[in-house]
Amino acid sequence: MDKVIFSFLGTTLDAGYSASRWERWRPTIALCQQEDMIVNRLILFHSGGHDSLLKLVIEDIRRISPETVVEPVRLHIRDPWNFVDVYSALHDFVRRYPFNTEDVEYLVHITTGTHVAQICLFLLIEARYFPAKIVQTSPPRNSRRVDKSEVTVIDLDLSQYNQLASRFDEERKEDVSFLKFGIATQNARFNATIAEIEQVALRSSTPILLTGPTGTGKSFLARRIYELKRAKHQFHGEFIDVNCATLRGDGAMSALFGHVKGAFTGALQARGGYLKAAEDGLLFLDEIGELGLDEQAMLLKAIEEKRFFPVGGDKEVSSQFQLIAGTHRDLSQDVKDGRFREDLFARINTWLYSLPGLKDRREDIEPNLDFELERIADQLGKKVRFNSDAKKSYLQYAMAGTTEWAGNFRDLSGSLVRMATLANSGRIDEDNVNAEIQRLKARNQPINSDFDIDESSISHPAWLALRDRIDPFDQVQLAYVIKVCKQSANLSDAGRNLFQQSRKDKKMSNDADRLRKYLSKFELSFSQVKEW
Repeated sequence: MDKVIFSFLGTTLDAGYSASRWERWRPTIALCQQEDMIVNRLILFHSGGHDSLLKLVIEDIRRISPETVVEPVRLHIRDPWNFVDVYSALHDFVRRYPFNTEDVEYLVHITTGTHVAQICLFLLIEARYFPAKIVQTSPPRNSRRVDKSEVTVIDLDLSQYNQLASRFDEERKEDVSFLKFGIATQNARFNATIAEIEQVALRSSTPILLTGPTGTGKSFLARRIYELKRAKHQFHGEFIDVNCATLRGDGAMSALFGHVKGAFTGALQARGGYLKAAEDGLLFLDEIGELGLDEQAMLLKAIEEKRFFPVGGDKEVSSQFQLIAGTHRDLSQDVKDGRFREDLFARINTWLYSLPGLKDRREDIEPNLDFELERIADQLGKKVRFNSDAKKSYLQYAMAGTTEWAGNFRDLSGSLVRMATLANSGRIDEDNVNAEIQRLKARNQPINSDFDIDESSISHPAWLALRDRIDPFDQVQLAYVIKVCKQSANLSDAGRNLFQQSRKDKKMSNDADRLRKYLSKFELSFSQVKEW
C-alpha cells in the first residue's frame, strides 16, 4: 500500500544551506530517511516567501529518497498565527483532495509548522477530514546519526482506546447526573431526555425550548445547564431567570431590552435590561408564550443578531447570550391562533424537549423525597427524615394513580415542606403524613363544583403561583371573579355583573372601585386577569 504524508515546510527546523546541514536533524528530511518507512508521496505545505529553502529541501529529499515524489502546495495564509486563516486554508485543501483510502495509507506530520498549524491539523484529523494517522518525528537520542531519528505514528481514532472511551463515558454519566441533581430517577422517557440535553448543552449554543406543565422543573433544569456549561468554561456571565408572565404593558420592553435615560416618564436613569445582563451567560425566559407580539419581534432580532435597541434609544446594544425558553403552552397552536410569531417559534425550537409531569413520573417520586428533604433542611436549619412506616404510607398515596399533582414537583415540594415544618424531633411520623394526606385531598377537590370556572384561567402560571398562597375558599371565589372579568368588556361591566344583588341595598355604589379593591388584595388588576 502506498504511503502519502502531509507536512508543513519547517522554515526553521528544515533550514540549512551548507554541507554541514547533513549533520543536523531536519524533521522533513528525516521522514524520508527511514529504512522501514518508504514515503511514496510527500505533500509539502508552505505559505510562500521561502522559495530557496523549499527548492533545497526538495532536492535533498530527491537525493536521499528518489522514490519519493514531493508535491509542494502553497496555502494562502495571511497570518500563520491566526486560527481562522490557517484552519480555513487547510479545510479548503482537504475538501478538494482526492483521498483513496483503499489503496493509500495517509499520515500527517505535525512536527513542523507553527503551533497553530499543528492544532488545526490535529482537529482536522480528529474530525476525519484527513482520513489519516499522525506521524511525529524527533531527533535521535543515543546516536549521532541524524538518519536514525525517531518516528512515532499515532492513531487519533479514540474509539479504539477502550480506556479513554470508558473515561469519556463516565464523564458523560457524571454530567447527566449533575443535570438531574444527582437523583437516581427511574422514568425512561425523562432519563433519555436529560441524556440528550447533556450532549446538546455542551456542544451547541443554539436556543433550547423546554415545554411541560408548570412545576415540572424547567427553571431548575435551565439553571443546571448553566452551571454545567460554566464549569466547562463555556460561560463567564450570569444566569438570568425571567418569568415572562410577570412582564406586562410598556414595562415589558424596558425590562427585557433596557431603556435610555428619559425614554419615558419615570426613566430617570438608563437601564441595561435582562438581555444585556445575560451577556456571555444564559437567559432563561420562562413562559415565553406570555410575551406580546412586539416583544417577540424584538427578541427574534436579538437572538439572531445579538443586537437590539433599548427603549428610546437610537444606538444598538450588543449582548452575546444563550437562550433557553420555557412554556406550559402549546406554542404551535398559538402560532395558528396568531398569538405567537411563527418565525420566533421556528428559531427557538431547534431543540425542543417536553418534560413530563409528576403523574407521568410516579416512579420518580421516591428518589426525589431524599433530595427534597435535603433542600428543605437548608431552609429550616435542621435535618428531617421519615419514619419507615410513615414514608410507606405517604408513598402509597403519592404514587396512586388517582392522586392529582396539579403543580407537579412544586406541589410535592410544598407537601414535604409542610410535613418537615410540623415534624417533631426531625422525624415525619404517621400523624404528620395522615394530616398532610387530608390536606392534599381537600386541596385537590375540584374548585368549580358549584360554578362554571374558566379552565384556561386556573391553568395560567400566574394563577398556579397564586393558588399556593391562598385558602381554598378564596380560590373558589377568585376563580369565579376572574372568569367574570374575562367575559366582561371593562371593569365597570364586570363589577355590575358581580355585585348586582348587593347593589340593591346601597344608595350609591361604585362597582368598579369595589372590584378593583378586591383584586388588589391578591396583587392583581383587571387588565392582568383579562389576559389570562
